[in-house]
Amino acid sequence: MVPWRATEEGFVTQNVLDWYGRFAEGRPGAIVVEATGVRDIPSGPLLRIGHDRFIPGLSKLVEVAHKASGGHTRLFIQIIDFLTVRRRPEKEKYFARFLKVEERHRRRLVEMTNDGRWLEAGDAEIRAFLTSASEEIYDLVLDGHELEALRFGYRERVTDTHLPHVAELPKALPDIFAGAARRAREAGFDGVELHYAHAYSMASFLSATNTRDDGYGGPRENRVRLPIEVYRAARERVGDDYTIGVRFLGDEVIAGGNRIEDAIWFGVEFARAGLDFLSISKGGKFDDAKQPKVGQAVYPYTGRSGFECMPPVTSDERGPFGRNVPLAAAIKSAVNNAGYAPPVVTSGGVGTFELAEATLRRGEADVIAMARASLADPDWVLKVRAGRGDEVRRCNFTNYCEGLDQMHKQVTCKLWDRVNLDETGITKSDDGKRRLVAPRWEKM
Repeated sequence: MVPWRATEEGFVTQNVLDWYGRFAEGRPGAIVVEATGVRDIPSGPLLRIGHDRFIPGLSKLVEVAHKASGGHTRLFIQIIDFLTVRRRPEKEKYFARFLKVEERHRRRLVEMTNDGRWLEAGDAEIRAFLTSASEEIYDLVLDGHELEALRFGYRERVTDTHLPHVAELPKALPDIFAGAARRAREAGFDGVELHYAHAYSMASFLSATNTRDDGYGGPRENRVRLPIEVYRAARERVGDDYTIGVRFLGDEVIAGGNRIEDAIWFGVEFARAGLDFLSISKGGKFDDAKQPKVGQAVYPYTGRSGFECMPPVTSDERGPFGRNVPLAAAIKSAVNNAGYAPPVVTSGGVGTFELAEATLRRGEADVIAMARASLADPDWVLKVRAGRGDEVRRCNFTNYCEGLDQMHKQVTCKLWDRVNLDETGITKSDDGKRRLVAPRWEKM
């Protein structure tokens, strides 16, 4: 998840350096730096890599992390593209500023009210009427996109090819991602992870819901086309001696979306293309997200697909632990049987050494990714390696951290963010109530 520590312009801050430096002190095999925007556009306090002016700060981040780990930890950066998502508007604001009154609206009002004057009514009169109308009337008068913009906030899709910039994505994105990969290499990162998962542009091209008719939607062969073209452009830009991996979904967990059969097919194609590792996630889509409050943006981890992406302790009979490992295992088996051997990464509720080790020994994955477990205890690896696993501060999977992310607040863990708040030299959250990095392990 994004920790919300960059500047509004997307630059690295001291808080970003402290955050990743603290994780690096625990000496994991690798750290994947948060989803970092590939475009040179405003995106709030999220890291960006869409212009060369971001390289100095990112270089400092690499330097800090490598030094903190004593050279033991590889540092990758996850690069991402996303389309426009706006906050849910107030009803008055939506009808006054955003709704484009068209002939179809007038005709529906006539059909609904048996009053022909709507055909001649001014736009202002129609907007005023709709502002005070009922939800039932909205269902009759507005189309699906307009209802979504009113009730959830406006959101672009890769299928909105009536928008020129969306239609041009297949032409634009390969060069944009390639530029980001080149900057990552110049900054000193050990590799990049192409973010083709969850609710964002590249995942949407892969999705079975992608119905574009320009050769980049419809059947699997078309849906994988742009993701492969993006990879090849990045590979050409950075060379063959640089790591490029991919994170994609083993199951979208939405109606009409990809299932494991699609993911297996994509995994083999990614391996065939030459991607250096395959990192498997699940869900995390806008499609089934809960309605946000007015003034807030829709959050892709609030529906069933979000539950499966970050399974909490309040779960079903399966529980959250190792819940998504079978997806990685199925993809790894198919990829290996096809004659390829890129490392396959699994994640999602793997919080103990016993579960991680058993997963590896059974050959279900080659690498274990731990986000929430590492957030709970950045020294997890050091403690386990030293035979002191009983001292690990174990994540209890309440998703407190996810709740902070949803509110665009600096992410911390409830197991340590109010510990030793009087400690000298610590940085605190904007409200002064939480420390921003975990306490250091006091080795006895």
